Amino acid sequence: MFEFGQALTYMREGGVIARKGWNGKGMWLKLQKPDAHSKMTLPYIYMKTAQGDLVPWLASQTDILGTDWVFVQE
Repeated sequence: MFEFGQALTYMREGGVIARKGWNGKGMWLKLQKPDAHSKMTLPYIYMKTAQGDLVPWLASQTDILGTDWVFVQE
């Protein structure tokens, strides 16, 4: 397990992360880097929810300060 700073670095390299303390199974975060065909112009983080939906994600203070981040497979 590691801190959010390490998790962010891993996402910048294409990795997928999650918090061990999240209750929903299969939830994870990934960084999207826009390409020439994207409507977005800046990178953003999105989440796969426990229901399988992909949604924009915004970190809470608890997430930023959490030390239970882990690497996961998409």
